[in-house]
Amino acid sequence: MTSGARAAAAVTLGVAAAAAVYAIAIERRAFRVRHEVVPVLAPGADPIRVLHLSDLHLAPWQSDKIAWVRSLAALKPDLIVDTGDNLGHVDALPALAEALMAFDGVPGVFVHGSNDYFAPTPKNPLRYLLGPSKGQTETAVPLDIDALEALLGDRLGWSSLNNAVAQLTINGSILEFMGTNDAHRGWDRLDRLPGLVDALRELDEDDTDDPAVMIGVTHAPYRRVLDAFTTQRADVIFAGHTHGGQVCVPGVGALITNCDLPRDRARGLSMWHHAHEASFLNVSAGIGTSIYAPVRFACPPEAVLVTLVGDDIGYS
Repeated sequence: MTSGARAAAAVTLGVAAAAAVYAIAIERRAFRVRHEVVPVLAPGADPIRVLHLSDLHLAPWQSDKIAWVRSLAALKPDLIVDTGDNLGHVDALPALAEALMAFDGVPGVFVHGSNDYFAPTPKNPLRYLLGPSKGQTETAVPLDIDALEALLGDRLGWSSLNNAVAQLTINGSILEFMGTNDAHRGWDRLDRLPGLVDALRELDEDDTDDPAVMIGVTHAPYRRVLDAFTTQRADVIFAGHTHGGQVCVPGVGALITNCDLPRDRARGLSMWHHAHEASFLNVSAGIGTSIYAPVRFACPPEAVLVTLVGDDIGYS
């Protein structure tokens, strides 16, 4: 190898090492709030501030993440939408309670990801770039899902949307919700969705001319789920799971979404079209990572504040 080649190799290794240090030590802790506005409420309706939390993958020692999540209460959300994978360690539940009890008294809805049922296991991080991950529940350590649901459902009073529906009235607007359990593990029951939604709409006794706003909630945004939600006339859909790609290439974007969602939808607000219907789709890049792949590059962790407003606002 010539001296020039050796110098080039040394520079390349140096850049790679610097990028790795940045991805592990800096960016994965560079928490931020993304702000979106979605015009789906009736004209003149009071805005609704929705805080979308996803993929905390919380471990007991992550005090910086706990403090940051607690600080989000200062945004004064009217509603919490939690799209799962809250737990990242077998002993994480007390830490999660510390983080989320900052929102005590705020209405919310939630679904689970597979990491709420099973503790993470060591994996080759490069395997993530080769395609969607495969579940190995036979070797994974089960988590206390009953205790998690007691925290979210009983202590915080949030509604489970795991293959279920719910209705809330927030700031004078009726919000209807439909959700699925983790589609990445195939636990979604889309066959039940039409009947659940029909039953929910039959219970709507609102005597105004303003229709309820329908919100779809899922952990993993597989196309089949998004299509089903859109067919059921969801106005807006919330999802997580993708980590925004977790490792992105500047100018290129996400290399993978860990599902069949197109890479250009790995994070952010977009429109999802299906069968002549359309829904707003918000995919969160998530707040955490697996403790066995603690890396983010060109994809900082985020919570999302989605403000629902009347559809009478002007857009050019």
